[in-house]
Amino acid sequence: MKNKRKTDRRTVYTINAIKKAFLKLIEQNSYSQINVTSLCREAEITRSTFYLHFDNLTDVLNEVLDEALLFSNTEVEPMSFEDNPSIDVLKENESLLPACQRVADSPKYHHLLMDPSLSDYIIGRIIKHEKSRTVPSIQKRTGLSKSEAELLFIYAIHGSFAINKKHHFVKDEAWYHDLQLLNKFTSGGYKVISSK
Repeated sequence: MKNKRKTDRRTVYTINAIKKAFLKLIEQNSYSQINVTSLCREAEITRSTFYLHFDNLTDVLNEVLDEALLFSNTEVEPMSFEDNPSIDVLKENESLLPACQRVADSPKYHHLLMDPSLSDYIIGRIIKHEKSRTVPSIQKRTGLSKSEAELLFIYAIHGSFAINKKHHFVKDEAWYHDLQLLNKFTSGGYKVISSK
């Protein structure tokens, strides 16, 4: 997204209109079928207005994904579950969970996250955003080298995304049950690795 323009109310309104139009289009089409022209038509703006705020469609996708995956610019130490956390503990500490488990509760993002043409892109975006804070945490917890910790991290992201997709990115009791099981499995694995 372009940062050159002053963020006034009209700018915020236009950016939100573009993102809202993008989400409406993704409900009806796969990402590969959407283009800037159709997005401008849906948002009722001109192409020049679009390009005042975004360089391309990928910029819109990235901004919407960052909202959907609850990315923030604040550095937070990932949560470390030593034993078997209760579902209530998981619910109370979602902001510290990995991005795949921290999906937004809003159904407006579900079509986007379920788009099969975007799965690899979304996983790549999560890896890019979370790697620098999660890999050192895995290293600290396990004593593994950076490359070994990255391997576990990538494995966990792919698996977590697949489980979330299985649940259609809906956080219900079955989702929390699976999350609890996966965290128990991961914690057990970390304990075994760190004891060697």
